[in-house]
Amino acid sequence: MKNIKDQIGLKNKRILLRLDLNVPLNNDKIIDSNRIDKIIPTINYLLKNNSKIIILTHVGRPKGKIINDLSLKPVCTNLKKKIHADIKLVLKNPKEIDRSELFVNPNERIIMFENIRFCAEEEKNDASFAKHLASLADIYVNDAFSCSHRAHASIFEITKFIPSYCGLQMGNEINALKKVTIKIKKPTTCIIGGSKISTKINIIKNIMPKFNNIIIVGGMGNNILEYKGYNIGKSLREKNCKETIDEIFAISKKSGSKIIYPEDVLVGKNLNGSSKVKELDNIDKDELILDIGPKTIKKIANIIEETNTILWNGPAGYFENPNFAKGSFEIAKKIVEKNKAKTIYSVAGGGDTVAVLNIVGAVNNFNFVSTAGGAFLEYLEGKKLPGITALD
Repeated sequence: MKNIKDQIGLKNKRILLRLDLNVPLNNDKIIDSNRIDKIIPTINYLLKNNSKIIILTHVGRPKGKIINDLSLKPVCTNLKKKIHADIKLVLKNPKEIDRSELFVNPNERIIMFENIRFCAEEEKNDASFAKHLASLADIYVNDAFSCSHRAHASIFEITKFIPSYCGLQMGNEINALKKVTIKIKKPTTCIIGGSKISTKINIIKNIMPKFNNIIIVGGMGNNILEYKGYNIGKSLREKNCKETIDEIFAISKKSGSKIIYPEDVLVGKNLNGSSKVKELDNIDKDELILDIGPKTIKKIANIIEETNTILWNGPAGYFENPNFAKGSFEIAKKIVEKNKAKTIYSVAGGGDTVAVLNIVGAVNNFNFVSTAGGAFLEYLEGKKLPGITALD
């Protein structure tokens, strides 16, 4: 896959830059700007090389209809301030725009089209729409890894009509994921959480032969405890997953990968209550398991201490309540400690995991933190992502 840094001679070239600026909005206010922040190096690189940039991106799921609340106006304003450069937001439908209409003013450097998903052809991967978009520029750059599991017109089909490259952020994302899936330095550990084992089984199956330790926490950990015969009270669990857990332990036995699950827990009567340490054989019927206990935290810390490569997807407990956040926070702190000592390669991803890292201020102390959701998970499952295969 060619990186835009491999392209020589970008001066005055028109770059069609596909980004994922799908940030959470509340009354036109951006709640989390991580996705905007991460693509700034690519924009600065193109500006430094005197390119002209046409940004394609989206917010929300308008499903081919114009929805004013999903306009890119607040995103455009935020990006302007961060790169200290003007951006012209073009509201006209891209299908009705001719190449000659763009950059009429010689001083214009960046144009942003309105929400590309306002066009129904985008999600239909329409070839004629993709061809028209390609005709507006000289080079296409995909810097939207988090959208690359979608076969959409501006992600997949467009690469058939224009020289195509990946951007700096996408390159970083793929290189980081390769280091936890292909170019792995052992010993290796994966910490995986979430509410449902069924949503993560393909990840576990794909990475287990490559990882020494699979630490299962969160709601998934509750299912393991119930499978092992412990009473888990009113705790979150997934029904009908015995066969799935059987498969996980069978793969573990075959691959030699160790499965680690909670040895003690923190419980509460409800999500907003106080916490209490409990041994696994002492959980009451009206209690909820909402975090890992001190013995489990210590065991995980010891495993991390001996780990050279770590992948983290899913918090250890209900961190939204500080009484049940210690497990996740301590895991983050231990990884940061190793990272600062340069004795571990760390990758984290998933919305809740990133939220934990933001709370403890640890985002910049991991080697890589992915803002991609579905694409991150599908890559770890071993699936081929349309946006990446299109650039091969």
